[in-house]
Amino acid sequence: MIDKINSLREEIRKTFPGRDIDPEAFRIKYLSRKGIISSLFEEFRNIDSSQKKIVGKLLNELKKEVIEKFNELKSFEISSEEKISESDLTKSAFPIFSGSRHPISIIRNEIIDIFKRIGFTITEGPEIEDDDHVFSRLNFAPEHPARDMQDTFYILRIYDDQSDPDDILLRTHTSSVQVRVMQSTKPPIRTISPGRVFRNEAISARAHCIFHQVEGLYIDKNVSFADLKQTLLFFAVEMFGPETKIRLRPSYFPFTEPSGEMDVSCKICGGSGCNVCKYTGWLEILGCGMVHPNVLVACGIDPKIYSGFAFGMGIERLAMLKFQINDLRLFFENDRRFLEQFSKVF
Repeated sequence: MIDKINSLREEIRKTFPGRDIDPEAFRIKYLSRKGIISSLFEEFRNIDSSQKKIVGKLLNELKKEVIEKFNELKSFEISSEEKISESDLTKSAFPIFSGSRHPISIIRNEIIDIFKRIGFTITEGPEIEDDDHVFSRLNFAPEHPARDMQDTFYILRIYDDQSDPDDILLRTHTSSVQVRVMQSTKPPIRTISPGRVFRNEAISARAHCIFHQVEGLYIDKNVSFADLKQTLLFFAVEMFGPETKIRLRPSYFPFTEPSGEMDVSCKICGGSGCNVCKYTGWLEILGCGMVHPNVLVACGIDPKIYSGFAFGMGIERLAMLKFQINDLRLFFENDRRFLEQFSKVF
């Protein structure tokens, strides 16, 4: 009888949950009134009294193992049914890899969210523009080098007998959207214009002929440079962290006066100096300034009543700083190995 018990224990241990094992059939076979365990207890009554202690212990252990195995089979059946009921039967048998948001989109959405919190609206405009909106109304002189063929992608020139020819081109900045907003909206104006822009530049690790910008505009009564500084400080702290510092340096842009460029303390070295910030502790991220009175006049706004500020930043530059990317071309190559790194960023 001992051999029979040991053989049954080995059989039980080799029984694994699966589709071929029915828990109810297992219970009937081993634990029912006419099952194997009951018949063994019937045999146990007739064995020699000297062996009852040993056999009884083995028999109880066998019964315990059978009950545990039955519970295991039952729980497996329940979990399998739950999985089947929750599963999508239309799902492909082949693995489907979920996509990730592009780093440019991640940074663009973060910039928009920051400025939305302080009342800026979102405006967009055409990528194919005319010279009037891209240059003339923004106070660019006729001989300004930005108008040259080596800087701008010109598409065609429209001739009119009664006026000067009008050039159609790919916009070089989203300031053209701000011009359209000023022409169609009465102050106060508080808006940002994200979008794709184009410049005739050689493609390298630090430059590209296509890139993305976000430009901001605020026009109202009594707007000062202090308002501009506080707005940009809020943006820098929200984007790069509470320890971020900013620095404004004098610069020149045709459409702002005075003009400046803003640097932020290097996030990589904490301002102590590294090869990314060229050991200065600062990184330039945007240009800014007070809107030039000539621009206000060209867009139908009285500069004696209203004033304003404008700023513009490259999204690629911010993405490179935020994610420590050292080659601008990676944003445009659609390399899955590169894009998968951002699947858990947001």
